[in-house]
Amino acid sequence: MTTEGPLHLVLPGYRNSGPAHWQSRWEDADPSFRRVAQADWDEPQRADWVEALDRAVAAADRPVVLVAHSLGCITVAHWAAAGGRPGVLGALLVAPADIDTADVPELVNFRPVPLRPLPFPSTVVSGSDDPWCSPARARRFAAAWGSRFVDLGPYGHVNADSGLGDWAAGRRLLADLTADR
Repeated sequence: MTTEGPLHLVLPGYRNSGPAHWQSRWEDADPSFRRVAQADWDEPQRADWVEALDRAVAAADRPVVLVAHSLGCITVAHWAAAGGRPGVLGALLVAPADIDTADVPELVNFRPVPLRPLPFPSTVVSGSDDPWCSPARARRFAAAWGSRFVDLGPYGHVNADSGLGDWAAGRRLLADLTADR
């Protein structure tokens, strides 16, 4: 491990994050952000997505911070429940998708959502009007994972459609997550 700052592993959700998504914008602006590539963004397989995350953490030359959105958050929960790896400083989990109730056949193989504490600090951020996860369920995820919970207000699924642009407030949440580490 080197003494540089952490590597930020970006974990988009179902169908990936396009160029206007805050995750893509963060990657474009900062070389410490690297997307975890998935073999199939449109018909995701839990085992494949968890393995891709595991390979990315194992290949990191320094500690990592996970920056997940939607199905990426659920991938982090599955990875951690399967044992994970050391070297993760924390996770920013934005708009976790409630796969247990989602009516999307391609995502059923991610059920059930693990409700176990994560072995690293984490923050769950949720829009109060997210169509993919109710506020109560987002709070349940945060409580089960041992995460700090942030209600972002009416920003939907906290994606490109939310109009957040570079989402400076999200970068501050990320900085706060690892400030003492």
